[in-house]
Amino acid sequence: MKEKASITIERSVLAELKRRLPEQSSRSAAIETALRDWLIRLDREERDSRDIAIINRHAAELNAEMEDVLEYQADPFQE
Repeated sequence: MKEKASITIERSVLAELKRRLPEQSSRSAAIETALRDWLIRLDREERDSRDIAIINRHAAELNAEMEDVLEYQADPFQE
């Protein structure tokens, strides 16, 4: 369900929006799409930040495990 909202936008931004929109397009639809894309980006950044925090908390353990695995690999420079 849509709700009506009143917003104030800098005149130059509105002029650029009007210039770039196809003739039949709605400014409201364009603004809604931009806002939705921004919210999706924020969600992705928050998720990525949480993932990086988890990886960083376990970095020492993961690095030790990787070093252990690498010890079992053959050295291509040795005969």
